[in-house]
Amino acid sequence: MRDKPDSSDVPHNRVAIVTGAGSGIGRATACALLADGWRVALAGRHLETLEATIRDCDTFFSAHDIRTIAIPTDVTQPSSVDQLFASAQRTFGRLDMLFNNAGLGVAGKSVEELAYEHWKQMLDVNVTGTFLCTQAAFRQMSTQTPRGGRIINNGSLSAHVPRLQSADYTASKHAVSGLTKACALDGRKYDIAVCQVDFGNAATEMVSRMETGALQASREPIPEPTMDVVHAANAIVHMASLPLEANVQFMTVMATKMPFVGRG
Repeated sequence: MRDKPDSSDVPHNRVAIVTGAGSGIGRATACALLADGWRVALAGRHLETLEATIRDCDTFFSAHDIRTIAIPTDVTQPSSVDQLFASAQRTFGRLDMLFNNAGLGVAGKSVEELAYEHWKQMLDVNVTGTFLCTQAAFRQMSTQTPRGGRIINNGSLSAHVPRLQSADYTASKHAVSGLTKACALDGRKYDIAVCQVDFGNAATEMVSRMETGALQASREPIPEPTMDVVHAANAIVHMASLPLEANVQFMTVMATKMPFVGRG
């Protein structure tokens, strides 16, 4: 964590919503944004994990200075998403950045074994959830003063190159890439910048198995390098810090030696 700010280190107070903020990349990003001076609304399925994120984040500010709130949210439900954005607006007054991070990971089922219910759940969370939050952000960012903001979607290297037994996850992340491109065009008239970051093997609970053996295209399980999740979080802070006249449309942040370039 950075040193405690002095009187010259005044927070800029821009406002972000982070979905999937109860663990992994979402938790690390929330902490990094708070340390960078943002006010952050944390969204996730379970209040207790969101509160754990708040405890993990040293915000350096007094208790009366509200810098973060926890809002239990199911991103697949329009009413829950509406409540998230309304609560954040009541607390902070505006929205400068949305990080669409909520998502399900690879279940490891070959396409012929993949249950319809799991396929539907994957697309409901990874695609519909991203759409609903993006739509709510558009409605707020396009009407607030000053107008505009930034939306960052959490893609995946699987949006480019799939792994074995990942038809549902790969399809969902390709859909997120398409949504990113379409919304980037729709957002221009409202000064809304929409972009995507594709992470590879950030060291979280979701990818912990990579270190012991990840199934390769050859069907051989081989350990893969990972990277500290703080690098993923710092990438989001960098993208979010740009003026709206500039946009990192797509960024890839990955463990340098993991299989991706030349994967197969």
